[in-house]
Amino acid sequence: MLFRMVKLRLLNMIAPAYFYTATVVTFALHFLLFMPTVFRSPDVERNPTMLVHIAVFLFLMGNALGNYTMTICYPSENANETVIPVCSPDCPDRIDAHYLLNGRHFCKVCKKVILKRDHHCFFTGNCIGNRNMRYFIMFSIYTSCCCLYSLVIGVAYLTIEYSISFENPLTFLTLLPLSTGYFFLGLISGLQFFLVIMLYVWLGIGLVSAGFCCQQLLLVARGQTWCELQKGWLSEVRGTWRANLTDVFGSRWALGLFLPVQTVETVPGNWQVYHDHKHD
Repeated sequence: MLFRMVKLRLLNMIAPAYFYTATVVTFALHFLLFMPTVFRSPDVERNPTMLVHIAVFLFLMGNALGNYTMTICYPSENANETVIPVCSPDCPDRIDAHYLLNGRHFCKVCKKVILKRDHHCFFTGNCIGNRNMRYFIMFSIYTSCCCLYSLVIGVAYLTIEYSISFENPLTFLTLLPLSTGYFFLGLISGLQFFLVIMLYVWLGIGLVSAGFCCQQLLLVARGQTWCELQKGWLSEVRGTWRANLTDVFGSRWALGLFLPVQTVETVPGNWQVYHDHKHD
């Protein structure tokens, strides 16, 4: 038990460092290699197409980092909780959390009581709940878009710079194993091999982030959390899906789709009122 908890805490520190490293590498590759090569035009001093792509990339990257920061700055813990509540009789005492009454969970990693705890996100280093779920979902959306966009630009760069044709769908599937063999045989440079690895990193993060986003949107619309789903609790009637989405995304949800700004109220919403009334 202690060894598993130590591993969770190490992951809690390593995952954010991995995210920031991948962000810096992606930013550098775009402006040092991809943009100057893919959108270069000798006849025009400033290529309008390149400026558009720079604006799109900065918009996606800015929203991903902005919502990542908002997820950390607006945690879901109950600031008024000074005493750890006693667990319910059926608490399974899992490795990462105790399940408490009235929609509260005590996270063993965060050492805090979390309101409407969904899961512990190691990429942000804290728990995702009712107060930062909106920022986590938008972080997942823009991270997925930024990675898949980088994947497309990276493929275009390899096509132009190294004359690699991706007309055959099998080319991408065999690119990594072939590049690994060619690299150790000294047939390709380290830069080309590194770019191939980054293509697969972007693809993996992009697909995982998109999957997280779809899952969380479905749970939010149903008024359910991942913790409840894991325990096998059936989703009870908790208002309409519109009310559930408004409770998570806030009243200024439209603004939050395009800018990483605060849109969620810092007081418990309809869901908490429902649970308090249910357990009275």
